[in-house]
Amino acid sequence: MAPVLTLTAVQQIPRVSPGDDLVHLVISATANQGLAPEPGDILVMAQKVVSKVEGRLVALAAVSPSTAAIDLAAQTGKDPRLVELILSESTAIVRSRPGLIIAEHRCGHVLANAGIDASNIAQSDGEHVLLWPADPDASAAELHQRCTQAYGFAVPVIINDSMGRAWRMGTTGHAIGVAGLDPLWNQVGEQDLYGNELRVTEPATADGLAAAAALVQGEAAEGTPAVWVRGCPLSSGGARSSRALLRPHSADLFR
Repeated sequence: MAPVLTLTAVQQIPRVSPGDDLVHLVISATANQGLAPEPGDILVMAQKVVSKVEGRLVALAAVSPSTAAIDLAAQTGKDPRLVELILSESTAIVRSRPGLIIAEHRCGHVLANAGIDASNIAQSDGEHVLLWPADPDASAAELHQRCTQAYGFAVPVIINDSMGRAWRMGTTGHAIGVAGLDPLWNQVGEQDLYGNELRVTEPATADGLAAAAALVQGEAAEGTPAVWVRGCPLSSGGARSSRALLRPHSADLFR
């Protein structure tokens, strides 16, 4: 039987506020849609909805930029208050030029603006931006634990966000938080169709699922932050966090 991979967006999840029970909202909406998760299914959650319930919304009016932020803002043409948040969320500024700041987030992921974004955020009383969860892997672990308890079987969880990619145009979903699965599938030592031994093959399963789920979630007004994935084979390796996806600095040839 040919393998089949299905991704189903959960409809009618209400707009969330800080402190909302995200797991309850997802489970209720899943049931109302007539979906019945099964062992082996994976839940992919959009970063924005996780950040919102964790209270990571910041009003720029409340931010006082430092001298370093003012200097970098002058070089890049960005709002000094936004730059201050980027610096506070980062361990390093990898690259910058007018209109662009690439930062290494405190969690190790490298991306524009340290993941800070203003899309899909109400701007009714001044400009606001949304930060990543303080620890996306910890957020994924909590979702994994609670969903596993609610359904009675292990529910792997991926938190995804859209990022640009070196050497490529456009954005794709990336796994920024992972719990309950190995985000990499180490196939070193296996054989290809012709009996050749694989020496470096290690598919990034979590990133592949994050990218696929992002196509279902959408980037605009779709309002479908939760996606159930069925039919994806997973590595037999032990569960690891998203940090397993990060290339060590010692192996980074481009910095």
